Amino acid sequence: MNKEKGNQKHLTLSDRINIEKGLINNDSFAEIGRSIRKDPTTVSKEVRRNAQIKEYKGFGNIPCEANRDIHNRCVIMHVCGDRECLQTCRTCRKFRCSDICKAYRPQQCAKLLKAPYVCNGCGKRVNCMMEKRIYSSKYAEDRYRDLLVSTREGINQTPESIQRMNDILTPLIKQGQSLAHIYATHAGELKCSRRTMYTYIDAGVFDVRNIDLRRKVKYKKRKKPTETGAKDRKYRVGHNYEDFRLFVEKHPDASIVEMDCVEGKKNGKKVLLTFTFRRTALMLIFLLEAQTKEEVHRVVDWLEEKLGTEVFRKLFEVILTDGGGEFSGREYLEASSVKGRRTTVFYCDPYSFWQKGCCEKNYEYIRYVRKKGETFDDLTQEKTNLLANHINSTKRDSLNGLSPFKLSQLLLDEKLLTAMNYHEIMPDEVKLTPELLK
Repeated sequence: MNKEKGNQKHLTLSDRINIEKGLINNDSFAEIGRSIRKDPTTVSKEVRRNAQIKEYKGFGNIPCEANRDIHNRCVIMHVCGDRECLQTCRTCRKFRCSDICKAYRPQQCAKLLKAPYVCNGCGKRVNCMMEKRIYSSKYAEDRYRDLLVSTREGINQTPESIQRMNDILTPLIKQGQSLAHIYATHAGELKCSRRTMYTYIDAGVFDVRNIDLRRKVKYKKRKKPTETGAKDRKYRVGHNYEDFRLFVEKHPDASIVEMDCVEGKKNGKKVLLTFTFRRTALMLIFLLEAQTKEEVHRVVDWLEEKLGTEVFRKLFEVILTDGGGEFSGREYLEASSVKGRRTTVFYCDPYSFWQKGCCEKNYEYIRYVRKKGETFDDLTQEKTNLLANHINSTKRDSLNGLSPFKLSQLLLDEKLLTAMNYHEIMPDEVKLTPELLK
């Protein structure tokens, strides 16, 4: 006979009530199992695991297992310490053998040694003086709930394993690395899930705390910008964000690069010009002496010269930027220094930074090293390249555990990394803290 396959789920309170009813009706484990769609062995384990021992509550002594055959002839006296008592302990009405006799062992029913292992369906249960075992659905459900909670509490690790994980995590987090980057390299050594690791950190198991995890810190609510100066200028006509969307629909495989400037200290001279490739999240960083059109044009011309016009056209097919004055020279940016068009420039809507979210996300890594409001005037292009190398070597969940550098080696022309003189940083050496540029 084919057995109906169970639902592979834990027993519910309803299942336990049906088990208790079945035991009272003297149903077999197979019959009970069919009624709740569980295997008979599951029912058997449930009954034996959660059966309660019930003591005799009536008058008189409970027969002793050790003296079952001679219980009625037991002559032990003065177990309670009363030397003046003239009766045997067996006949005493003040105490029970089960309460005071060290030699007492409860008499057990032989029927409990085989299925159903409990007394629920026994007709002699009420007057029986032997040790009884009762299955209660409420008691079983309470035990199950308590076990379910207790097994999910505490730290299921040895002190040695905790120390080993701490030795891996703490130095790398102190270097500014994210758990995503650490797990992409050390998941096999940590031997637990990232969710569990967050739980351990939250519980204070390691030397690092939640405050050391940047993503745990809440962002300040952005102030709503004013609407002044939001009108399109002449250079934006035909190159607004809606035009960009239409272009992408016609050219879904186009290489899109997001361009923007990162400002330092107010009234500071130097700024960072960044190019972020959407496909790989690779970010190029250039140090500009001033936030002007001329400086931006200089960098774009340098890139075309180093890469060659054909490679530049392939990599920088589309440039998406904002309406800052330094990017207003669209015609110059698009025109090749050799011949024809080298790229197509589009502009985001005013106050819509999310439209170039890839570069905005990458700025988070820059701010780990240089806080907002700090100057860039002390930097050189060499230090800027060092910053770019560490950012581009950070492994990310959004890239399926790869770093932008590694993905760019697969998807972008190799001339780009060679021209920028970029190189990959070893995973454990990645540092995204202010000490990097000191």
